[in-house]
Amino acid sequence: MRAVLKAIDSMSQQVGSSARWLTLALVLVAAFDTLLRYAFNAPTVWAYETSCMLGGATYALGWAYDELHKSHIRVDVFHARYSPWGKALSDVICAAFFFFPLMIILAKTSVWWAVRAWRINEVMIESYWYPPAAPFRTVIAVGICLFLLQGSARFARDLYFVIRRKAID
Repeated sequence: MRAVLKAIDSMSQQVGSSARWLTLALVLVAAFDTLLRYAFNAPTVWAYETSCMLGGATYALGWAYDELHKSHIRVDVFHARYSPWGKALSDVICAAFFFFPLMIILAKTSVWWAVRAWRINEVMIESYWYPPAAPFRTVIAVGICLFLLQGSARFARDLYFVIRRKAID
């Protein structure tokens, strides 16, 4: 069990660390378009959608990384006052009733949309560039599935702590 949890953590760490380079690409695309638009009065057709796809991919591939490092937003009105066991119990209950139902629906839907986009050769229609939608939809589906996987690892750790009153690793 520890090996599986460490493998999930490692994957989330690697994907999240790699996704930060998409931010550099996003900045370069935006700067390039801004330079062309204002210095040469020649805006690009592709920069807006490319920026949207790079930003979305950065977020999606960072969700599992954020879950690994406990960086997601939490309302700490009650949670901060709980003991470590109470925090773990609260996290187990919230994951069971909120996280897993939502993430399973999102994973199922995003995978369906990604498969559909590949099957019909879907294109994005927000500009006249018409880039293929399938790669972006696939990245979003992968990000959601990795987030679900990392959330499952957190759930397993919290459940183990609730039952055994000690950390699994």
